[in-house]
Amino acid sequence: MTNDNNIPQHWKTVITADIIDVRDGTHDTPKYVTENGVPLVTSKNLKANKIDFERVSFISYEDHLEISKRSKVEEGDILFAMIGTIGNPAIIKGDANFSIKNVGLFKKNESVILPAFLVNFLRSSIFEKQLSDKKLLKGTTQKFIPLGNLRKIILPLPPLPEQQAIVAKLEELLSELENGKQQLLTAQQQLKVYRQSLLKWAFEGKEKTTVGELFDFIGGGTPSKKNPKYWQGKIPWASVKDVKGDYLNKTQDNISEEGLKDSASNLAKPNDVILITRISPGKTIITKIETAINQDLKIVKPKFETTPKFIFYVFKSIEWECVKKSSGTTVLGINLTNLKEIKVPKISIEEQRFIVSELESKLTVCDKIEETISQSLQQAETLKQSILKKAFEGKLVTTEKMTVVNELH
Repeated sequence: MTNDNNIPQHWKTVITADIIDVRDGTHDTPKYVTENGVPLVTSKNLKANKIDFERVSFISYEDHLEISKRSKVEEGDILFAMIGTIGNPAIIKGDANFSIKNVGLFKKNESVILPAFLVNFLRSSIFEKQLSDKKLLKGTTQKFIPLGNLRKIILPLPPLPEQQAIVAKLEELLSELENGKQQLLTAQQQLKVYRQSLLKWAFEGKEKTTVGELFDFIGGGTPSKKNPKYWQGKIPWASVKDVKGDYLNKTQDNISEEGLKDSASNLAKPNDVILITRISPGKTIITKIETAINQDLKIVKPKFETTPKFIFYVFKSIEWECVKKSSGTTVLGINLTNLKEIKVPKISIEEQRFIVSELESKLTVCDKIEETISQSLQQAETLKQSILKKAFEGKLVTTEKMTVVNELH
């Protein structure tokens, strides 16, 4: 390929297969070992600009050698997640004593393209748009990119001296941006800690009793998937995926009157508090609609005078305790016996109203700060993509500087 109208005339437009060797990891499932193993890096281990070795599985040294015959990873190569969360490209720095699976491998070829130039292109919205426009991603339930499509990626290719100048400018600008982003993320985490401290403050020093003394629970169920009529009704049916935020206003699924009658599902009334006991145990939400619930949820029924918001905050304050008392290998869950033993505050209705008022006031301020941080993070990402777009259109480094750079080389 040669050139397109969006880049300088002396740049080329190329496809990856023409300039570098693009491979992928093993297609087999090696036997995992617990001792003296070699890490097997998969797509899930690729995070923002790095490899997460904390959750890797290990394979034998013999399997590692066999995989390396075809997919040897070396310093300067680029790894690319091919399944699930696509992308998260990372440049290999130092020795690479590991194997790969479900990961694309762009072999280093610094005589043509700098790894830092390529990896930044793979992080750009220009590349993201190409994935969509060229329909490079496959799969319905879980997206993936075939190796053949990794070899078809179209990218701009300036002369090496210009690549070096562009990479240097990107490192300067993006490092400043990343520092600002990390400060925002730190503030976001501190805000999360502060929210938890507010709940601790609200109930500190209060008389305690058990969850079982103050609350009853009503469980739910799932109508049979084998009967389509059960899933063609107008009754909202809540599951774990619907529990987001403070209030439930709609559900992703609906069931029929017949489905409700023929299953273990029960109806929560508006302003009931719903608690997750399985998958994400301890999370709560106040429903604003009448909704059926599945078996992973419980309707919280108080035995004393109270308000939905107070119940909500009580269970928010013991969310981590619910997690700690949960069990299960594949799916985490808390049983009612353990749940009912957790200590909670026993407070008069007057004091409840005061606590809720104080919490609402302080948490409203937190919400506003959280919104500002989220907006700033979004602006930082927008600015980052604007910088990358300019870089790959030849507009980041001035023409005068590029002329000098090219003359020096």
